[in-house]
Amino acid sequence: MDLDFSHDYIVKGKIEIGKADTEYKGKLTKSDGKELLANEKSKLYELQEKLYADGSQSLLVVLQAMDAAGKDSLIEHVFGGVNPQGCEVHSFKSPSSKEYSHDFLWRHYIALPEKGKIGIFNRSHYESVLVCKVHPEYNLNEKVWNTVSDFDEKFWEERYESIRNFEKHLTQNGTKIIKIFLNVSKKEQKKRFLDRINEPEKNWKFAMGDIEERKLWDEYMEAYERAINETSKDHAPWFVIPADDKWFARVAAIQIIIDALENMNLKFPKLAKEEQQKLDDAESQLENE
Repeated sequence: MDLDFSHDYIVKGKIEIGKADTEYKGKLTKSDGKELLANEKSKLYELQEKLYADGSQSLLVVLQAMDAAGKDSLIEHVFGGVNPQGCEVHSFKSPSSKEYSHDFLWRHYIALPEKGKIGIFNRSHYESVLVCKVHPEYNLNEKVWNTVSDFDEKFWEERYESIRNFEKHLTQNGTKIIKIFLNVSKKEQKKRFLDRINEPEKNWKFAMGDIEERKLWDEYMEAYERAINETSKDHAPWFVIPADDKWFARVAAIQIIIDALENMNLKFPKLAKEEQQKLDDAESQLENE
């Protein structure tokens, strides 16, 4: 199949979230998708091994979405077959008092993947221009500002600039960044919330706070649109993936991740002549035992 989800869903120029698809409307079937995902997972495993062996670069995958969009299950299904030694997942909750004692990027910087590894941010430094944009009072916990009125347009412009500079610095020093927004519809979120309420094995996933945040849907969409448009760059692009069908979001995400790894031109290291000679000698000794 001629599929190029990296091209289809990359954000270049400006995007209007309200006009972006939440449902996949292509010819790929769910059955096709499951088969494709299985094949791509094998390819991802091989590329992750090469990334680890190469050891000169790292990959950071940023996942952002509204509640119940499928971030956790996507991580499970896409990265389930990757060697855990070469892959780290960080889920960012509300900052701790220690984290608030540093700048807003600090806790994310110390969680970055080492060279040779894939790092996955389940929520990320973008929360500072998403949830903190919708609830600006949260920024007061940083103890730098005095009132909510301090969070004017200049404040937000400087936040976007800090994020752009942060990501540019990372890419200049060996970290490839891809950022994925799982674009779920409000209707589908409602269905998933009801599933969490009505299915006992899913009750633990539901929180009453989710209902309150859902009331602010339009504000969140505005915050996402602004953040994506301010920070989608060639070196650190955003991809907006339809997420009403979880199976499709996983297929699209894994292809985007694979494309990023393939474009890194990874290579298995070649041994120097003297090291190769040592291997030949070891092989000879073993065969002659």
